Amino acid sequence: MSSELYADGIGEITITGTIVRIDLMSLSATDRDANNNPKPVFRQRIIMPVDAFANAVDLMQKALGGLVEAGAVRRIGDMSAAAAADIQGEAGASNASPNFN
Repeated sequence: MSSELYADGIGEITITGTIVRIDLMSLSATDRDANNNPKPVFRQRIIMPVDAFANAVDLMQKALGGLVEAGAVRRIGDMSAAAAADIQGEAGASNASPNFN
């Protein structure tokens, strides 16, 4: 039986010796912060050896490169300062990921 897990992002990555722990988080449907935004909550942890983590990062960088090339995402560093400021201002109103800065 196959199962899938949805995550809104990575909450934390911890490296201890040769083991990497990646905490997946999602936005709470009920808990809110002071600005009435959904709070991130821990959902599940991925644990892998550092070499598997390095391979996963390489694979994700290639996937991100394809998304950038296709125009699906833009890197903040690739844009003008004014355009980046506009997007940063909009980020508070949306669920924009800070992972592509």
